[in-house]
Amino acid sequence: MAALSQEQKDILGEIANISMGSAATNLSVMLNQRVDITTPKVEVINRSAALDDYEKTCIFVQIHYIKGLTGNNVFILKEPDILCMTDLMMGGAGNKEGEVTEMHLSAASEAMNQMMGASATSMSSMMSVPVDISTPEVSRIDVDSVKTFEKMFEMPEDNFVKVTFHMEVGKLIDSIMVQLYPLHFAEEMCKKFSNTN
Repeated sequence: MAALSQEQKDILGEIANISMGSAATNLSVMLNQRVDITTPKVEVINRSAALDDYEKTCIFVQIHYIKGLTGNNVFILKEPDILCMTDLMMGGAGNKEGEVTEMHLSAASEAMNQMMGASATSMSSMMSVPVDISTPEVSRIDVDSVKTFEKMFEMPEDNFVKVTFHMEVGKLIDSIMVQLYPLHFAEEMCKKFSNTN
């Protein structure tokens, strides 16, 4: 399996840390709750291991970069976390029960749009290039149906960078959030970051 050097992992960890710090601030305002996202863990995995942290169903949010970087990345969140976040966005107490509906997916898309918009702005200043993203595509994935996951990425790559964050929202959510992107995309980010630092 292809690998990243320790220096590349450190760069990706720093990029993720700063950009998700901005995203956490935005999410905190939307949810009216304190949001803490820990220092990320960066590793290279095979595509087939992407859903190992999840059971049953999870929510996939795919973001395409349309300026500054070439490629896409995916965030994977747990269903109860999405239910809780969307309930908070609508003024509720953070209910985690029930089915994820189109309304929840739409609210999750808006939350991720705000978060990743803030993240893209951070990346722009870190890399000294304008970075812009598409509207997030949100879907509900059955962990057993990996075929659906395979279709999420148009490229045939098998090696992905997996960035795992521990996320806490007030006393309501204590969970993990996973970010995935193709290895070549990670290498491009490292190159752009190194050229400006």
